[in-house]
Amino acid sequence: MSALDKIAHALRWPLTALLALGGLFLVFSIYTAGQTSWALGVLILLSVGFYVYLSNGAFAWRYLFPGVAGMAVFVAFPLFYTAQIGFTNYSSSNLLSQDRVRGYLLDQTAPDDAKLMSFSLHNDGGEFRLALRPVNEMGERGELAYVSPALALMKPQPPAKTEMLSAAQAAITLAPALPLNEVLKHREVLMQLVLKLPIAEGQPEQALHYLGVSEFGPLIKVWRPNADGSLTLNSSGAVYKPNLETGFFESTQADGTALAKVERLRPGFTVGVGFKNYARMLFDADFRGPFVSIFTWTVLFSALSVLFSLAVGMALAVMLNWEELRFRTAYRTLLFLPYAVPGFISILVFKGLFNQNFGEINAIVDSLFGVKPAWFADPLLAKTMLLIVNTWLGYPYIMVLCTGLLKAIPSDLYEASAIAGAGPLTNFIKITAPLIAKPLTPLLIGAFAFNFNNFVLISLLTDGRPDYLNTVLPAGQTDILVSYTYRIAFRDSGQDFGLAAAISTVIFFMVALMSMANLRLMRNSQK
Repeated sequence: MSALDKIAHALRWPLTALLALGGLFLVFSIYTAGQTSWALGVLILLSVGFYVYLSNGAFAWRYLFPGVAGMAVFVAFPLFYTAQIGFTNYSSSNLLSQDRVRGYLLDQTAPDDAKLMSFSLHNDGGEFRLALRPVNEMGERGELAYVSPALALMKPQPPAKTEMLSAAQAAITLAPALPLNEVLKHREVLMQLVLKLPIAEGQPEQALHYLGVSEFGPLIKVWRPNADGSLTLNSSGAVYKPNLETGFFESTQADGTALAKVERLRPGFTVGVGFKNYARMLFDADFRGPFVSIFTWTVLFSALSVLFSLAVGMALAVMLNWEELRFRTAYRTLLFLPYAVPGFISILVFKGLFNQNFGEINAIVDSLFGVKPAWFADPLLAKTMLLIVNTWLGYPYIMVLCTGLLKAIPSDLYEASAIAGAGPLTNFIKITAPLIAKPLTPLLIGAFAFNFNNFVLISLLTDGRPDYLNTVLPAGQTDILVSYTYRIAFRDSGQDFGLAAAISTVIFFMVALMSMANLRLMRNSQK
C-alpha cells in the first residue's frame, strides 16, 4: 500500500463522520424551521447515500445512485408535490397554514385612542428628552405629564423599555421643543422606543409605542383566542371560527351557526379540497367553456404545427435531394438558419413584422390588396399568425430529419421505378413516403408533445390574447394549456396555485401518454 493510499484510508472515517455531522446539522436546521416532512426526506436521502457508499453489499448501486437520486429530487418530487397542491385551495389568499394565520391575527394590535399622548423632543446637552402630554377627546394637549431620561437618539437603539419620569418628580427644565423637521431626523430611533410609564398603585404596567410624528400611545390586541380554536374581535365581541372547507376564519352567530352574510378574515389558510379543482374542469360551466376551447385549440395548434412543418420540411428535403440541383449545400445552409437562430429572437422579429401599423407584412398586404389585417386583435388571424411562425421555426428540424432518412433509401429502387416509367409523384407515394414514415412517426409524436407545451411562442408573440369576454378566470383565445396554467398561477387570476397544479397534472399525464406511444412506436420501428 502506497503512502497516498495509507493517507486516504486514514482520512476515510474522519471525513465520513464530518460529512455525517454536516448532514445531521442540515436536517436539524430544516426541522427547526418547521419543515418536518422536508427534514425527513433529506434524512432518508442522506441515509441511503451513506449506506450505498459505505456498504459492500450495495456496491453495484454506487454508479446508479446519483442518477436515481437526481430523478427522485428533480422529477418525482416536483411531480408529487404539484399533484398534492392540486388537491388543495393553495392560492394567493390561502398561502399559510391555519396555525400561522391564527398567530398572524393574534399578533395584530391597534392604538388605544383613549390613552394617546402627544410628545415633543427637547435637546439636552447633545442628548434628547421626550416630553409627554395627554390629549383629550377634542385633540387638545394637556399639561406636561411625563419626561424621559436623557436619550442618545443619534445612535440606533434596540426596542428596550425606557423608564419615564413623572413631570412633578423630575423637576427638569426643558429646552425649547425641536421643530418637526428635526424630530423627523430621529424617526427611525423613535419607532424603536417603548416608553414605560410609572406604575400607579393597583394599576397594570402601561407601555407606549410610537404612533406618528407627534404621538405615543398604548397598543391593544385586536383579537383574543378561544378554547375551541375560534377568535374573538375585542372591539365588538364578534366570533370568527375556522372553516375547514373554505380555508378562512369566518364570522358566526352567537350560537356558533353561520351568518347569512359571512365575513371572512384575510389571509386564509390552506386546506384540502379533494377533487374540487378537477371537478371544476368538468362540471363548472363558467370555467369549462374557456377550458374546453383552450384544450381544443392546444390539440389543433400542436397537430397543425407538426403537419405544416412536415409538409414544408419534407418538400424541401425531397427537392434538395435532387443530385442535379446546383448549390444544394448553400440552399441547405440557408434553409437551416431559422433553426440555428435562437427561437425567442425569431419570435420577436416576427412580432415586429406582423405589427398592424408598422410591420412589413401589413405594408406588403396593404400595397397589394388595400387592407391591414389586425393580426393581434382578431382571434382567427392571431391563430393563423402563430401557425405561420411556428412552421417557420419547426420546418428545419423536419427537413434535416427527412434529408437523413432519404439518404438511407437505396437508389436502385428509384432506378427500377424509372425503368417502369413512374414519375416523381409516384416515386414519392410508393417509395419515399412508406420508407420514411415508420422511423419518422416517433419523431413527429415528440414534436407534437413539444408544441403541446410550447409556452415560449405563445408568451412572446401573443401572450394568449385576444381574451375571451365575460369569463370567471381571464383566458386568451390563443392560449394553450400551459400558458393558460401559467396565467392562472402567476398572472391575473388571483394566483390560484391549486387549480393550476391540477391542470398541470392533467397536462403531465397527457404528455406521458404521448411519450409511451412514442416509445412503443420506436420499439416497433426497430423490429
